[in-house]
Amino acid sequence: MESEIGNKTDSSATGTNRSEPVENIKIGYIGGGSRGWAYTLINDLAQCTTIAGEVVLYDRIFESAKRNERFGNWVQDREDAIGDWEYTAVEDRATALDNADFVVLSTQDPPPETMAHELDIPADYGIYQSVGDTVGPGGTVRAMRTIPVYRDIAAAIRENCPNAWVVNYTNPMTICVRTLYEEYPDINVAGCCHEVFHTQEHLAELVGKYRDTDQPSRKEIDVNVKGINHFTWIDEMSWHGEDLHPLLETHLEEEIRNRSFKPGALDDESYFVDNELITYELYERFGTFPAAGDRHLAEFVPWFLTADDKTDVQQWGIRLTPSKYRITRQEDALSKFHDPMNGEEEFEFFESGEEFVGIVNALLGFDELKTNLNLPNRGQVSNLPEDAVVETNALFTEDCVTPLAAGALPRQVHNLVSSHVENQETLIEAGFTGDADLAFQAFLNDPLVSISMTNARAMFNEMITAVRPYLEGHWNLESASVIN
Repeated sequence: MESEIGNKTDSSATGTNRSEPVENIKIGYIGGGSRGWAYTLINDLAQCTTIAGEVVLYDRIFESAKRNERFGNWVQDREDAIGDWEYTAVEDRATALDNADFVVLSTQDPPPETMAHELDIPADYGIYQSVGDTVGPGGTVRAMRTIPVYRDIAAAIRENCPNAWVVNYTNPMTICVRTLYEEYPDINVAGCCHEVFHTQEHLAELVGKYRDTDQPSRKEIDVNVKGINHFTWIDEMSWHGEDLHPLLETHLEEEIRNRSFKPGALDDESYFVDNELITYELYERFGTFPAAGDRHLAEFVPWFLTADDKTDVQQWGIRLTPSKYRITRQEDALSKFHDPMNGEEEFEFFESGEEFVGIVNALLGFDELKTNLNLPNRGQVSNLPEDAVVETNALFTEDCVTPLAAGALPRQVHNLVSSHVENQETLIEAGFTGDADLAFQAFLNDPLVSISMTNARAMFNEMITAVRPYLEGHWNLESASVIN
């Protein structure tokens, strides 16, 4: 994979001129029983005429992959499906990966009960998490579970399809991508997240609201992205050359300052409600605009989730996602597969906004694509460590991805971000050596772990005990001084 740092986005230099469709593409899908992203992929591929082939679905729960096989082929049989794809579920991961051209990673190996433990145990110690999948005590232990899984995936890719292009959608994004490169340095992988898309959509809404024009597409909003996944920042933003910072200031004065919520006021709202109070508070304090949802941003800093009661966090316009939802949503999501096939609900194609098809098209030479990606730092963010996985813009062209230089983070934003980068790098080192004591250092240094050393150690032990079956054989738990 070419990964030179660049600034140019001139398509005249890329030679992208393919016009004939490319057939017989093989996509190996690890996590092929996905209840979320697989649905979107099936929708998008069925509307695509530039590429065609086979999607081979592998999942640790074979029946889940078979469900997606049935649904994918059912969608392809519709008269309004213009794509040409066949879906096949397999019980062997090597079969899914063998000679794959592209690999999709959208997988959660342990059952959702593990994430429930990672939310509930910290809550018993007064530490609340709005998501629990990236940072915080939950995100740290999830990383410990994830590193062995992704080392194994990287080794399997190296063995079965070493030249494939790999797209990761799994969280914790940074840990997943960093593990893949650490295990297999020559891997061609990019981590994709749509949080920045939502920020572009918000900026497009401001254009429609404060300018005499219809709301533009998010793709018309040009942003300079820098940071790490779920803690990205934008210091340049424009629409057809117009700087959008004045619109942020107007929106802050006219809308955001008037928003306030009392504890319990959002009890009837979606668990994913986002009133942008945290985004704009960070923007006002640090002068750079965060490019992730409030529920993610809240977990990277110590100020918004610190509360005597969990409903107190609602003053910031968000809700906590309870562990029960993490468990039950998996089953609730099945209806969108079953109901259309059973005739109980109409299926309609939709515009997903995701960019996997665009990525494939660009890599095959149809067109170029500029988007935000998670890749090893080769100078994209000049004041973060080399090789640490950062999120910036990058340019896809034929058989090439070029990360684009984003510049340095402002000093105090760097201060916020760099502590998480060091924790993530520590977790990678710990995961590859099995050193649970080293992992505990990262656990202690997380901003949300603001309790006594005694309680922090007790919490860590409880969390490790709850997920121990997924750590044994990979982590040296018996010899760790921190483990009772």
